[in-house]
Amino acid sequence: MNDTPIIGLIVFAVILVGAFAGVKVRDRLPKHHLTDETKNLVSISTAVVATVSALVLGLLISNANTSFTRLGGEVTTLSAEILRLDHILRRYGADAEPARSKLLQYAEQKADDLFPDDPAKVRLSNPSTYELLQQLEDMLLALRPANPRDQWWLGQAMTLAAKVGDSRWLLAQQVGQGTPKAFVALLVFWLALLFASFGLFAPPNLTSTITLTLCALAVAGAVAMFLELEQGFGGVVRISPEPMRKAVLTLEAEPSDQNSP
Repeated sequence: MNDTPIIGLIVFAVILVGAFAGVKVRDRLPKHHLTDETKNLVSISTAVVATVSALVLGLLISNANTSFTRLGGEVTTLSAEILRLDHILRRYGADAEPARSKLLQYAEQKADDLFPDDPAKVRLSNPSTYELLQQLEDMLLALRPANPRDQWWLGQAMTLAAKVGDSRWLLAQQVGQGTPKAFVALLVFWLALLFASFGLFAPPNLTSTITLTLCALAVAGAVAMFLELEQGFGGVVRISPEPMRKAVLTLEAEPSDQNSP
């Protein structure tokens, strides 16, 4: 289940509560606590928190985007390796046709695992899909090359099959290694403290209320965005399924009995 939108709403609520807590505190403080000297002190102090929060938030968004791009590259590489493996098996000849059929089954199931109709059912490490790849490898090992040419093609096919298997582990290991939740909670605390300082000296009118609310929504959206990008699969912002789907369509469209480049 994708809980990032819920986390985003919680962050928005916490920041907004901080802002309006500042308003309530202002109403209860004696007048000598709200002098210009106090306002300057609070402004300078919170400027440090604002700077740190902005730097950290920007860094987290940048890292999350890098991770998202890297995962997309892994999917593209996987699809390219599958297509190349199918091409090599076609070059090998008719003896490799059962292996090609198994490769098509693997590609179809892998595409369904990574990009199901229901995003909540993403399976990065589906054992039954990996079993298909192992069966493919067994089929390759059972082949008996008749000449050095076929031996070379078989060696290339085994290497690619191993790379396809490696992609499974790479995808599974990279997803889920996001920002520690304790650090996210600390960032939200900084933001709530910052907005509390805004509310402390904000004039009591509708414009101030709307401004604080919209700014809190914008900042909470930024927090939710980097959490969303870290997921990669199954979220509102998802890696494109087109490379894998195109690979499957290409495998389905390729002729079964072809021994040409």
